[in-house]
Amino acid sequence: EGPRERREGAAENPHKKARTSPYPGSKGERSQVPDEKVSWLVQWPDYKPVEYIAGSVLAQPTWADPPMGKRNFSNPAGRTGLVGRGLLGRWGPNHAADPILTRWKKDSKGKKVIHPVSERNVLQFVAIKRKDCGEWAIPGGMVEPGEKISTTLKREDLEKQLHKLFSQEHSVVYKGYVDDPRNTDNAWMETEAVNYSDDTGEIMDHLSLEAGDDAKKVKWVDINDQLKLYASHSQFIQLVAEKRGAHWREGMYSNCHD
Repeated sequence: EGPRERREGAAENPHKKARTSPYPGSKGERSQVPDEKVSWLVQWPDYKPVEYIAGSVLAQPTWADPPMGKRNFSNPAGRTGLVGRGLLGRWGPNHAADPILTRWKKDSKGKKVIHPVSERNVLQFVAIKRKDCGEWAIPGGMVEPGEKISTTLKREDLEKQLHKLFSQEHSVVYKGYVDDPRNTDNAWMETEAVNYSDDTGEIMDHLSLEAGDDAKKVKWVDINDQLKLYASHSQFIQLVAEKRGAHWREGMYSNCHD
């Protein structure tokens, strides 16, 4: 089955984070957009969004588009109460990659750990603790997954193992629009969440993960529904758990197995 898309549900599930104030990194308040007026299909002649582009973007770094053309792009999920690019460099979609590195949790004897309630194997993923908010997150970013993770973990000996892992068969679990507090009417985040699985444990088991400048910690985290993760990352992790038939939540499975 293909990756899940959320765009078609924008009218029924109006984006929340993309309408929050103040806008990240500023004191600017968005124009308020009620749920019933998020959709562009709803006529709203009095809509007057605030305009904001961060100074870091106006400085025209290499990753930013020139300051023109905003009216050519409309957020696919609807109104946000703010026009311009905000903190985002590109007009329209700004692409990110969220690589989810997983392995099966094992006991001291090397056997897979089974959750006592769900009777499903426990899956683990590599999580990074962000310095800016203290939340655990997928170590992704605006560049190629392998490069980003290597940079984040600051470990030269990761290069070989990561290259081997990223060369294996992988699974796209989500591709599309992301509800993000940086989104505007003219610029928004889209991501591709990809699961790279080290099922044998040969590649990642013996690495002691250490964080670089961008994080406090990096570690293997057990996957379950109690995780409090950054942005939309909990959704991506749940999709991986369901796809792999791993434990996610107590009480969600019957005693009958297919």
